[in-house]
Amino acid sequence: MQWYSKIRLVTEQCLLAVLLLASFLLLFEQYLEIPYWLQPVGRMHPMLLHFPIVLLVVALLLLWMPRSLEMAQAFLLWGSLLSGITVIMGLFLSKEEGYTGEALNWHKWSGALLFYCGAGLYWLSTRKQKPVVTKWLGSLLIVPALWITGHYGASLSHGENFILEPILAQKKEAPVVLEEAIVYAHVIQPILQQKCASCHSVQKMKGALNLTDTLAMLKGGKTGRLFIPGNSDLSLLLERVHLPLEEKKHMPPQGKPQLTPVEVELLTRWIDGDASFHSRLMELPETDSLRILAQSLLQPSGQLAEQFDFAAADENTITQLNNFDRSIKPVDRETPALEVALYNRNKYTVKHLQELSSIRKQVISINLNKLPVKDADLSALQQFQNLRKLDLNFTDITDAGLATLAALPQLRSLAISGTKISHAALTNYLPGFKALQSIAIWNTAVNPEDVISLKKNFPKINIVEGFIDTGVDTLKLNPPQVRNQEMVFPKALPLELYHPVKGVTIRYTMDGSEPDSIRSPIFDGNTILQQHTTIKAKVFKPGWYSSEVATFDFLKNSFIPDSVRLLSKLNDVHQAEGAETFFNRKLGAIGANNPAWANYWAGVRNNDLVLEARFDQAIPLTSVGLHYMVEEATGIYPPAVVEVWGAAGAESPKLLTKITAPLPLKGEKPSLKLVQKEMPMKQVSYLKIIARPYQKGKNRYLLLVDEMFLN
Repeated sequence: MQWYSKIRLVTEQCLLAVLLLASFLLLFEQYLEIPYWLQPVGRMHPMLLHFPIVLLVVALLLLWMPRSLEMAQAFLLWGSLLSGITVIMGLFLSKEEGYTGEALNWHKWSGALLFYCGAGLYWLSTRKQKPVVTKWLGSLLIVPALWITGHYGASLSHGENFILEPILAQKKEAPVVLEEAIVYAHVIQPILQQKCASCHSVQKMKGALNLTDTLAMLKGGKTGRLFIPGNSDLSLLLERVHLPLEEKKHMPPQGKPQLTPVEVELLTRWIDGDASFHSRLMELPETDSLRILAQSLLQPSGQLAEQFDFAAADENTITQLNNFDRSIKPVDRETPALEVALYNRNKYTVKHLQELSSIRKQVISINLNKLPVKDADLSALQQFQNLRKLDLNFTDITDAGLATLAALPQLRSLAISGTKISHAALTNYLPGFKALQSIAIWNTAVNPEDVISLKKNFPKINIVEGFIDTGVDTLKLNPPQVRNQEMVFPKALPLELYHPVKGVTIRYTMDGSEPDSIRSPIFDGNTILQQHTTIKAKVFKPGWYSSEVATFDFLKNSFIPDSVRLLSKLNDVHQAEGAETFFNRKLGAIGANNPAWANYWAGVRNNDLVLEARFDQAIPLTSVGLHYMVEEATGIYPPAVVEVWGAAGAESPKLLTKITAPLPLKGEKPSLKLVQKEMPMKQVSYLKIIARPYQKGKNRYLLLVDEMFLN
């Protein structure tokens, strides 16, 4: 058995070497930086760790069996050696992003203790000690170390209390009394606990983010603030939730339980409502959307305010009907009722309503706010005999449309603010609305005296007239809005600004300065835009606080190619309209909740963006520009360089110009930017535009472009 002794001797020497190396790494761990070529070694940690566990368990069993000490020593030797290698791999792995927290420390040090106990037990067993001492020491040291290491390892991989989760999940908590419910504690925090805390807690703070403590949530994580109270569109939390599932930064990660639409909506409305950690649910207004949705979530099944006698719609049908311009989703998780919202004023047609015939029984709420809905379109609503809520604010309906709406037997809430509806029409048609409980009529032709008359004649209907300016209360004006349907124009564009409050003065600037109430010009509808222009506008009215500044970018694009094609591949997630994206006059937006964020950006990361454009007749080109997004926290960067090649006729393309864009600063807020460069006029009929993504080391950053400009 000489060969066996040699193998044993070599293995003992390897164990000693691993013991010294592991001790050195543990002592100087804070100085440890793992190069990229060693990271695969660390990632083998989960694959190897099961082998030493099995070997050490078998060694313990053999120690308790008679006449098996020599075999137990062999298992102890190899189990200890592999334990040490696993510890080293684990240390390498822990240096990668996402591994912090108490669970990691417990797992690391209990794993190291297991390694040292195994090695010490092997050494003790070879010193001819009494077997009873060895087996008792082994059981008292290795078994607890194995249990602690395995428990915290499972917490790191699968979430806190992974082992006991099936048992704990069966424990029923007492229903929350609505009058005592706290919005965060009873609605928001359970969502975060169930879907997010497995990776973002004290035990495991991936991205240095802890979602189990309110102070830690306010602090945010490695990429900055988690949310901006009052603005869900710019909140990182929802931005990550709305990313495509295939994206690496999508949260929760692919393979983990995902947030339901209702949970996403609750988080959105909580953030938009200033994200309070202490407000009570029942302190919110009765009509508040967060309160309504949370109530349906907290009320025990069977105690909802209303039960419906229709079956749920087919999920595949709902999926097919959902698109960029139309959203269909459940009212809450307990009922088959659906709510529909239509977007995109430019693409709206009555067909968007007519196509919903297959779910007409399930639809109880429709939002057509600010769409060009005409009286004739309202006949398409008569198919929705279960419709309870209808929003027609700022649409184009008139008095004639009220007669059509009166035919909806279940309609309880109607919003017609900002329309041309008159007091006479309301007096005439309201008796026909048998189920109506509330109607919003602010900013219509109905004056305060008419409102008093309506309330007297229809006492069972809540007449919502909005704010009446009596001169007593001082309120802050909302920012002005723009009526221009397109912000990209070819030649000249009349500027169209407006505000829903009557009697206001809109002042604006075109030089980047902030408007004031004295020197800045008053908007009178006669402003014509001739070039790229940033409009900053503010609203003023005596007795009111002035509005915040609204900023609008108007971009000129004089030449649209007759044909375009991509010579490179777009990112799988950001396809938009392919080559047509860059000249369709559709500008993207920031904020994952905005359809323009997901649908108007074309992107590249691992290759250059190469576009070829041709013109039937040569154009006099004097400048080229790109409109792009910057979001430093999520790795969306400007182009490193843009090359513009051009030719006239059959000549070979020549490099016309190069464009560079400034890099974002650390922590810079997300923004939309334009980079362009003037050049001597060139007659061109062919262009090749090459935009290279920014790269630092081996990291290539995402480049998102929504429009190119040729002037």
